[in-house]
Amino acid sequence: MDPDFWDQRWREGRIGFHQTQVTPLLERHWTTVAASPGSRVFVPLCGKTLDMPWLVAQGHEVLGSELSQLAVDQFFDGLGVRPDVHDSRYGRHHVAAGIELIVGDVFDLDADALAGCSAVFDRAALIALPADLRQRYAREMYGALPAGCRGLLVTLEYPAAEKAGPPFPVGEAEVRERFEPAWSVERLERRDILDEQPGFVEEGVTALTTSAYRLERSL
Repeated sequence: MDPDFWDQRWREGRIGFHQTQVTPLLERHWTTVAASPGSRVFVPLCGKTLDMPWLVAQGHEVLGSELSQLAVDQFFDGLGVRPDVHDSRYGRHHVAAGIELIVGDVFDLDADALAGCSAVFDRAALIALPADLRQRYAREMYGALPAGCRGLLVTLEYPAAEKAGPPFPVGEAEVRERFEPAWSVERLERRDILDEQPGFVEEGVTALTTSAYRLERSL
């Protein structure tokens, strides 16, 4: 992970990955995760996503990991709250409104850091990483989540030759390769979203779909 790369993108406002609404696939499919009220949800590479307050509104606590301090500052400014801040071996923690965000490298998180997370929501993390890091990320980060953890994974697919990531295209075959058999994988939905993403069209992308997967740790 290159914190300078992502920090520069935030400083320059090149954050096309940030959505100004809650992820529709999250709203539609979160109930399939069956996360119990009060459970903690891990949101890797969280940025300032509005998905986190939405998860809190569903009765959950949120633990997020983010490389950019600017993103975390903007998130809490947007909520209109000032978080309590402390440091640990994992990074700088910011805590307020049922949400704890750690500014640091997601690969530094271990089983102790994620022990309280019974669920995970991944919309912008797996697809933000090149192939070699996706393999490591699925093995190490997901491997640090506790037994029985369940989650919702959102991916994108497009012709790889038509655009340089991030975000990178990740199809169902790769999802299963990365996660099975340690995680059971169920694709819940796949739909065409090219008409909703003019930036991709401007870059010459001719096909774009998004998919949602339900994950459950089985090993």
